[in-house]
Amino acid sequence: MADAKSKNPYYSGPVSDHFDGTRFFNPGGIAPLGFRQVLRWQFNGERQRWAKQVPSPFAPAKPDARVSGEGLRVTMVGHASMLVQVAGLNILTDPVWSDRASPFTFAGPKRVTAPGIRFEDLPEIDLVLVSHNHYDHLDVATLKRLQAAHTPHFVTALGNDTIIRRAVPDARISMMDWGGRMSISDGISIDAEPAHHWSARGTGDRSMALWAAFVISTPSGKIYHVGDTGFHDGINYRAAGEKHGRFRLAILPFGAYEPRWFMLGQHQNPEEAVKGMQLANVSYVAGHHFATFQLTDEAIDAPVTALAAALREQGVAAERFRPLRAGEVFDVPAV
Repeated sequence: MADAKSKNPYYSGPVSDHFDGTRFFNPGGIAPLGFRQVLRWQFNGERQRWAKQVPSPFAPAKPDARVSGEGLRVTMVGHASMLVQVAGLNILTDPVWSDRASPFTFAGPKRVTAPGIRFEDLPEIDLVLVSHNHYDHLDVATLKRLQAAHTPHFVTALGNDTIIRRAVPDARISMMDWGGRMSISDGISIDAEPAHHWSARGTGDRSMALWAAFVISTPSGKIYHVGDTGFHDGINYRAAGEKHGRFRLAILPFGAYEPRWFMLGQHQNPEEAVKGMQLANVSYVAGHHFATFQLTDEAIDAPVTALAAALREQGVAAERFRPLRAGEVFDVPAV
């Protein structure tokens, strides 16, 4: 946590290969673009129109209380929010039940598809993973509701614990740096791994909290959760595959990628997501970051169309990379 004298309101700690004493960064990577480039993008006239409401083809799911044995089940809530049930553990990734991915209730990207699980139908939640602090991934209103209803263990990257603690003072929170590992229970652990992204909650705190991917190791296989990332020449995917061997499941973003000149360093496109899957030795993918909040220029159906083409071109069976819609349940085959 940051001290009173720090220039960083969220975190203070030693300089490292991805922290300069005030801000985090992607080693050898692409820094987020500045205000002029943001304006160039916002006024480029290329933003496709989404419908205000897009019903999912799946009804809201009503999950079982637990999944045990060799089972691994993923239920899509929306965007990067998923319920992962494995080894008797119920895990939520980047949970957002709010109507907007925004600091405001009256402005900002609005949800076009209802959550795939009604909040009231959630089973008991044990663990919540928060990959970084952008509003489409760290939603304090949802975290407050989860604390009140489930008192889960929140796990996040450095600095985001301060943001969560301010909103949920009685929460149990663990913060992790890249390369860190923590034990959750017998046979279950979490590693924090690099992702190529950035962070901000406002105009003056850019990159002052860390972003991360998480690896969940269980007796039923390893799960690689990536909330947001640029492809970064596949460096982080290769490293994850070399370190962890093989993943039964990866939770990977493949939407919100246009225009490429602006999004290249922060959001991978479908072709890159499929390449990343292969570099990291992933058996199955639950795809996310599409058809919930319009954050970028592409049409709502463009990511799924482009994903199908990328899978064909790279010779990957379509059933191995599932673009999950709200309410869809994916029972991941054993490997």
